[in-house]
Amino acid sequence: MCVLDLVLLPDDYAVCRLERGTPVPPIEAARNAVVSVTHSADEVSVICPAELAPPAATTNTPWRCLQVAGPVDFALTGILASLVNPLAEARVNIFAFSTYDTDYILVPTVRLAEALTALSGAGHRIAT
Repeated sequence: MCVLDLVLLPDDYAVCRLERGTPVPPIEAARNAVVSVTHSADEVSVICPAELAPPAATTNTPWRCLQVAGPVDFALTGILASLVNPLAEARVNIFAFSTYDTDYILVPTVRLAEALTALSGAGHRIAT
């Protein structure tokens, strides 16, 4: 299994669901925070700092976000598995998403200490 360098991002995050076809809110207010928008045939999902959650969205919060220090080479395998497996063993639920350069894992804020312990125990290095 691969050992990864992770960065714990500072904000609480929200996972939001908007109805299909809903315009995506502007993300300029996100500063340097991570925001992910995914469109599907059924919905629009937005992952953003909790303070920027769209008012019309169904929102699940608070989550903390761990970023895999990247960029990550597309040829590497097992990146998410090396994160998800120790968290599953610790019974910490997750929400994962990826960008071109790297991967992210959201864990419930109330389970953050357990998540960090599980990931450190698996050999990952975490910068806070």
